[in-house]
Amino acid sequence: MLTVLESIKLSTEFLTDKGIESPRINAELMLAKILNCKRLDLYLSFDRPLNESETNLYREFIRRRSKYEPLQYILGSVEFYGFEFKVDKSVLIPRPETEILVETVINSVEKNNKQNILDIGTGSGIIAVSLAKNLPFSSITATDSSESALVIAKENAVLNGVEEQIKFKLSDILTDVDYEGKPFDIVVSNPPYISFEEYQKLAPELRLFEPQSALTDNNDGLNFFRVIAGSSKKLLKKGGKLFLEIGQDQSAKVFDFLNEENFINISIKKDYQNIDRVISGELS
Repeated sequence: MLTVLESIKLSTEFLTDKGIESPRINAELMLAKILNCKRLDLYLSFDRPLNESETNLYREFIRRRSKYEPLQYILGSVEFYGFEFKVDKSVLIPRPETEILVETVINSVEKNNKQNILDIGTGSGIIAVSLAKNLPFSSITATDSSESALVIAKENAVLNGVEEQIKFKLSDILTDVDYEGKPFDIVVSNPPYISFEEYQKLAPELRLFEPQSALTDNNDGLNFFRVIAGSSKKLLKKGGKLFLEIGQDQSAKVFDFLNEENFINISIKKDYQNIDRVISGELS
């Protein structure tokens, strides 16, 4: 039987040969998941032998990762904005940049104010759940065009204890902009904004495993911004606010979309790499 240390070393070498980034960290996180411990706890158990079932499962995890399956799908969960979320292949893996979007929305309102919020394209529910946790007096409608994504989103709402705050709705913003005729105080969205051309060049982890419909609009990457901006008068109250996560080099065009729909106080926030990442505006 191999020990914890021996297993980590062999797995790291194997993943290195397969071209996996950060192979040692990947190997340790997968083994920690199997042993139900924190990654750092492995360093206190280097001499512990793995039993047969642990070894077999670890080999399966390593095999999956060597085929470029994202680590988060193998582990089945990810942390976002300080909360734990379940993820699988039906939803996009949360990115740190989206935390900027969530934080921008939270900072735009008084915590104790009741806000009626619409989250378009909720995916795993990270935005809706994070807002619900931080804005406890708000009510949120979270929509997605994928039934399987909504299943995960609902599970994440329960996991984080905010299921009473969020109403989930199967809806495609490209074809359905009627949300019971109730305008919202806030609309927030991290829509698919990768162009089809760029999508073809994505790393295997993204292109082969993450849902294509959550990454690209199969066009120029701007379709959802056009539709959301064009639907803003139906979706938002006068004075309501729109918050969008955007891709690199898209800020000027999305700014124009909002400007054409009479948004005012349009502002842009950069991400950790100094790229324009979040654009927001107020409907006049």
